[in-house]
Amino acid sequence: MDFSFDINKLFREEITLIDNRLQPCRQHGIDRYGFQQLQKMLYEVVDKMGDASAKAQGLHGSITTGKKLELANHHLYLMIDGSGNDGKGSALGILKVGRKKLFVYDSLKVQHELDPLCILDFYVHESRQRMGCGRRLFDFMLSKENIRVEHLAIDRPSPKFLSFLKKHYGLDSTIPQVNNFVIFQNFFSNRNDGRGRRNITPGGFADQVSPKRPSSGKVILLLPI
Repeated sequence: MDFSFDINKLFREEITLIDNRLQPCRQHGIDRYGFQQLQKMLYEVVDKMGDASAKAQGLHGSITTGKKLELANHHLYLMIDGSGNDGKGSALGILKVGRKKLFVYDSLKVQHELDPLCILDFYVHESRQRMGCGRRLFDFMLSKENIRVEHLAIDRPSPKFLSFLKKHYGLDSTIPQVNNFVIFQNFFSNRNDGRGRRNITPGGFADQVSPKRPSSGKVILLLPI
């Protein structure tokens, strides 16, 4: 995606991590007004890439905007081609992640309360798809967030995104959930960011704890399996 201004003034690397401060890279000798102008450009890039992502997914509204990013503790990874658009740079893709409190079920239908890192938006411009950009963007995020791909929760992934995850990361077998998030096998392996709770089944019934008195007279508790 091209813009009328030079986006290389905003991003010095191929992939840039943008947080809720939405700060463009610092320019030497720039005053307060100049910085505000750069930040305005940054908002425009984020907004237009978010709009393009929403359109590609058939959504009624954008998941990613500068204002929404400002109000949430999310990370947006933005990828550019600095040589595109006659040297002014082109925006190639975005990947937004953030932690959310979720109640998710494992393969035994045991519910867990977790705060996993979630994929909230993922888009590569149509002109750069199937050229390795999505894989480089995703790998960069995994490295930066120091997370295993199977530990991610995906918010309403499109069929194309699911195909991407299967092709590049071997993620295929999902664990059914009652919310809009998709998780894969091994999601619960070696985690330390939540606690498991055996209290609600998918049918909405609480697990029962049943007392039983053996011949010794002691009371033991039998948890349902």
